[in-house]
Amino acid sequence: MFEQIKLPYAYDALEPHIDALTMETHYSKHHAAYTKNLNDAAQKAGLEGKEITSILSSLESISDEALRKAIRNNGGGFYNHNLYFSTMSPGGGGEPDGILKAELDQAFGSFSAFQDQLSGLAAGQFGSGWGWLSVSKEGKLVLSSSANQDNPFMEGKGNIPILGIDVWEHAYYLKYKNLRADYIKAFFQVVDWKAVADNYEKALSR
Repeated sequence: MFEQIKLPYAYDALEPHIDALTMETHYSKHHAAYTKNLNDAAQKAGLEGKEITSILSSLESISDEALRKAIRNNGGGFYNHNLYFSTMSPGGGGEPDGILKAELDQAFGSFSAFQDQLSGLAAGQFGSGWGWLSVSKEGKLVLSSSANQDNPFMEGKGNIPILGIDVWEHAYYLKYKNLRADYIKAFFQVVDWKAVADNYEKALSR
């Protein structure tokens, strides 16, 4: 059975950058619904006990079109939000250090350039979606965006996401209204770079 990540911080802990009502609604309503719907669809498809990353990487193997769509949408929502919530913290923000910082500099020229590029992808995603920092099969850092609850696993390139910016309106509209760029700027104030670095190291050791 798939389970929501247990938040290691209170709903109001990311204030003033991410407001408490948005966090509570996002986690206890939206993410909870994705998780429940995924479990229901996975049971019908006989996929209980499989890793969510494996399922999302092989959606074409689900022959029933309705179940495949349900698992794509809800499985993506489940995985994406687990990653999103786990890479934020009250003590976040600033810049990473160590290997991740060096690799960001190597791949994008500087941390600031990386931040600008990822912010641009997230802000420019038409409608609902995500902006991603991922690790390629070759161990390189790559940026992308995706619509709805899709993620890099579904692209079939072998990229593993290590940081995702949720740009569905439910992630920011209560506080930021239509000012998506302001929310993205605020998001970087709560990014837990240690958690992202841990994700990076795990992706390299696959």
